[in-house]
Amino acid sequence: MRRLTVLGTCGAWPEAGRGASGFLLEYDGFRVVLDLGYATLPRLLEHAPAGDVDAVVITHEHPDHCADLSALCRARYFAQPRGPRVPLYCPPGVVGRVQAMEPTEDLHEVFDVHELPGNHRVGPFALEAALLPHHVPHAGVRLAAPGLTLAYSGDAGPDEALARLAADADLFIAGATLQGTGPGSDDPCLMSAATAGTWAARAGARRLLLTHFWPGSDRARSAAEAGGTFTGEIVTADEGLLITL
Repeated sequence: MRRLTVLGTCGAWPEAGRGASGFLLEYDGFRVVLDLGYATLPRLLEHAPAGDVDAVVITHEHPDHCADLSALCRARYFAQPRGPRVPLYCPPGVVGRVQAMEPTEDLHEVFDVHELPGNHRVGPFALEAALLPHHVPHAGVRLAAPGLTLAYSGDAGPDEALARLAADADLFIAGATLQGTGPGSDDPCLMSAATAGTWAARAGARRLLLTHFWPGSDRARSAAEAGGTFTGEIVTADEGLLITL
């Protein structure tokens, strides 16, 4: 089974009934979590009881992308038996930010931390990461395994590295925080839906999954704006959505 489950889709804070950024990638039984923002752990536990995942990738230290890493840590810390440490791939700052939420439970007892950016072997995946423009150190990622390539921009702004990370990707997950196509719709540290479409087209991605919507945004508008720059399949992320890969 090769699929992506959407755990959360909101940027900044979650709307009622939704979560912040989070995804579960499953590849022939290997489970990788991509970001764990506010309110994503309950949905993760529906698919991975007791937090039984094989690796976690966190793009940056903003809490809408990493707050529930603390919750996953507690679920595994108090599990009986605790089980082996889970590989955690993240930029500097993530562990310190999450550890500050609960200083008495050492994240290093639960997670085996590896720094991003950098190249790593993650189970069946070759993980490539590159720094992307944001307000804090932020890693965009590419995960490639036989028959599947997935790229994730996280919450970053546009950068030439996106063309490499998402090159010929089967699925490009792109933050689409902003809306609009005219003057004032751009931000060096965030992407609009239209900009996400532009980079998906430049990279030759096959499918584009829009996510990280500002609370209250009209998501149909985001999809329409992305469609103005990308002619491939566009999917609007929604909590619980399953995408076959």
